[in-house]
Amino acid sequence: MSSNALRDRDIAYSLHPYTNLRVHEGKGPLIMTHGRGIEVFDEDGRAYIDAMAGLWCASLGFSENRLAAAAERQMKRLGFYHQFNHKAHEPGIELAARLIAMAPVPMSKVLFANSGSEANDTAIKLIWYVNNALGRPAKKKIIARRRAYHGVTIASGSLTDLPANRRDFDLPIERFLHTGCPHAYHEALPGEDDDAFAGRLAAELEALILAEGPETVAAFFAEPVMGAGGVIVPPAGYFPKIQAVCRKYDVLTVADEVICGFFRTGNAWGSQTFDFAPDMISCAKALTSGYLPMSALLLNDALYQVIADNSAKIGTFGHGYTYSAHPVAAAVALEALDIYAERDIEGHVRRLAPRMQAHLRALADHPLVGEARGVGLIGAVELVEDKASKRNFPGALGIGAKAVEAMQAQGLIGRAMANDSLAFSPPLIIEEAQLDEIFARTRAALDQVAAAL
Repeated sequence: MSSNALRDRDIAYSLHPYTNLRVHEGKGPLIMTHGRGIEVFDEDGRAYIDAMAGLWCASLGFSENRLAAAAERQMKRLGFYHQFNHKAHEPGIELAARLIAMAPVPMSKVLFANSGSEANDTAIKLIWYVNNALGRPAKKKIIARRRAYHGVTIASGSLTDLPANRRDFDLPIERFLHTGCPHAYHEALPGEDDDAFAGRLAAELEALILAEGPETVAAFFAEPVMGAGGVIVPPAGYFPKIQAVCRKYDVLTVADEVICGFFRTGNAWGSQTFDFAPDMISCAKALTSGYLPMSALLLNDALYQVIADNSAKIGTFGHGYTYSAHPVAAAVALEALDIYAERDIEGHVRRLAPRMQAHLRALADHPLVGEARGVGLIGAVELVEDKASKRNFPGALGIGAKAVEAMQAQGLIGRAMANDSLAFSPPLIIEEAQLDEIFARTRAALDQVAAAL
């Protein structure tokens, strides 16, 4: 089919996420045809370095043949089976065992789903289920943070605190609350160091719990590094202080590792990087390197025992998805975990992280950049109208979107987040020269935007 015919077909039949649909009717899609390493190629054969690993997920790049071979082997052996009613299959069994073995804190069981949104939605359901089982029907409120992103289902979308994810969707629903965002650049008071800032955020959380009533607050959700909210790295000591408050009031903690999990921050889990010891962990994306949809929710034994007892009381555990632990996705995830280990992806990230973070910090001297931030192989630069006051550009100008367009013209795929923050989350297999090229192209794109302004 010709390029024009494909474009017209897309406009006629596809509804695109995170897209201005009326603009899309005229602009149409950039159609990708294949990938090689950290690059993707459009229908005209032009190569783009994908600085976002797709959607934070293609950690092993876009052409890992071992993952394709693993999928083919499993597809030919057992292309589908489920876990309902005492059924199981080898890939699902082995993947659960592998995840429990690599968990950052002791975990007991794994429940599989298909996306990060579903994993977080499942966590919410289990939290409510547990409190009902324990005879605490009022303890149901869930706290997330301002600028959080935890998904787009009705419940996980209520955890999310970004305007476009809420507006006209009637979100958030009841029971969902939000506390302070750990972004020192905008939120810290003058002269407030990391310790004081973290302490104030913990005090704000405690005040919220007390105001609502500890007997009504069930859980606190947090991304180790906030992703779609602008790649927000918490201040030193933040999570231990937050966790102490949660434990004081018997509030469960859930680590949303959908972006940070599987070595993005330089450890297997972002929770390890930031000294977070959650009761539950959600993960997805790099679990299969994005090659097939899959997510997982890990939970500790105390929670499992309550859930198991309640399932015995009711007669069944009334939750699950047709594709939970899909055997082909599980086989691909197992192969991805093998590759991470064999190629020492953790060590590779740690070796390259200083170079990437240095590139980010170097961009801080650009006239458009207010702050550069990051950890491991994830980071962002925030574009501002005035550096001295840290004033962001008016949203109507779409400066972040203009920068992404300029990056694309340079052969670089990027993404603009909250507050015109340009995020970077390249495939973990990236090499030094490729990192250098990403930031050379980014600087050229920013120069182009600055000149236009």
